[in-house]
Amino acid sequence: MSTAINGRVLIIAGSDSGGGAGIQADIKTVTALGGYAMTAITALTAQNTLGVQAVHPVPRDFLDAQIRSVMDDLGTDAIKTGMLHDQDTIDGVVDLMHGAGQGIPLVVDPVMVAQSGHRLLDEQAVTYLARRLLPCAAVMTPNRPEAEVLLGHEIASRDAMCDAARELHARWGAAVLLKGGHVDGDTVWDVLTDSQGRTRAYEHQRVDTRHTHGTGCTLASAVAAGL
Repeated sequence: MSTAINGRVLIIAGSDSGGGAGIQADIKTVTALGGYAMTAITALTAQNTLGVQAVHPVPRDFLDAQIRSVMDDLGTDAIKTGMLHDQDTIDGVVDLMHGAGQGIPLVVDPVMVAQSGHRLLDEQAVTYLARRLLPCAAVMTPNRPEAEVLLGHEIASRDAMCDAARELHARWGAAVLLKGGHVDGDTVWDVLTDSQGRTRAYEHQRVDTRHTHGTGCTLASAVAAGL
């Protein structure tokens, strides 16, 4: 059975040499959903299931060259960001959204810390991401710890997640898919506040597995493919 090509997705994110997260997971996801995946790599990582051993940032001029190559020839129907690493990289995406990417939906996965605990976004860049990039987003997909950093307060329950999703939407105007995997309990709650400010919670029994590396990348890329 053939799969129809539904749309082009430009992914701006870091590479995971272990193949479970980052650009590699993004390409697999978009392809599995019938989309056409293109990439602009922001950083190379030496990474496996045990953690991130090293990060090598891609210079801004080469990131810009990757983006231009895609936009000048292939174009895109949606843009997804993952690991952006520093302020200069964030500026590159913002310049795209104010230029050739204007009017194209942007899905921002605000990657800050790897599951292993390795910081993937400079501390100084977190505020910069919130101020410069999030206003460009059509959808943002933070997990609970990322939402807590962005909002500056704890999110400890399902009701608090609903309030947090609404607060994130009110601050930045994007639809918010707040992921609840980090909240303790046998039930996982994800909360969506859509572009109209309507909020809905999704409930599922927690899957007992250690194989969660790359789930955030996969979800955000699936959203981009859907858009």
